[in-house]
Amino acid sequence: MQFINSLRGEWLKTRRSAASWLCLIGGFLLPLLYFIGALKDHNTLNSLPVNSEIWKVYFFQIWRFMAVVMLPMGLILSSSLMTQLEFRNNTWKQVLTTPQSIGTIYLAKLSAILLMTLKFFIFFNIGMLAAAIIPSLIFDHQLPRDSFPYSFYLVNNLKILLTCMPVIAIQYLISLRFKNFLVPIGAGLMFWLVSVILVNTWKYAYVSPYSYTPMIGLNTKLPAGINILILSGVYSAVFFAAGFFVFRAKREVS
Repeated sequence: MQFINSLRGEWLKTRRSAASWLCLIGGFLLPLLYFIGALKDHNTLNSLPVNSEIWKVYFFQIWRFMAVVMLPMGLILSSSLMTQLEFRNNTWKQVLTTPQSIGTIYLAKLSAILLMTLKFFIFFNIGMLAAAIIPSLIFDHQLPRDSFPYSFYLVNNLKILLTCMPVIAIQYLISLRFKNFLVPIGAGLMFWLVSVILVNTWKYAYVSPYSYTPMIGLNTKLPAGINILILSGVYSAVFFAAGFFVFRAKREVS
């Protein structure tokens, strides 16, 4: 119950925050641009130059730019913004003196970030489906001809979500460690930019967890035996644990 109350408090802090607006705008921006382009050119999902699996082609088509650019940048910004709320409001000492365990405080704020990420995925998928269905109803007067691959969309969304976890973990750790808002943002953008450059130029680019969502978006071929989902899980566990120790040390200093 204490964790639920703490999580509720963290979630209330995000209302009308920059991170919340970033989640809303970022989730619907790309589908909206695709939708406007479809209306302008009278294109529908049935217009794609493929004979089958048009939903799968559409999925990778619209997710490519999101996974390579917008999603990593959104994760970096939102994770840092939500963690930095206490620094900006100068309320860390107040939070740390409440009758909550250090683990509860750490997990509640982390869970709020994860819920915000999940909300972004929901917004993006709603927008993505609307951008595909509405033009088909307007111009073709019917739904796209292929049946919708529910399991494919669910599995691939979960894969992309899993590759987000190490980025969130690292950004959370850096944001807890440094009071200056620019440090986690700058570090995250630098890690992401270097990783994107290395994805198609260095066969060991998979050592960087910031490269995992771009790798999925670009459908990068990996060396035999390398599974970025497993690596995502390992990196996430390591950095979430490291973040907890950093946070605990912060409380002891405070």
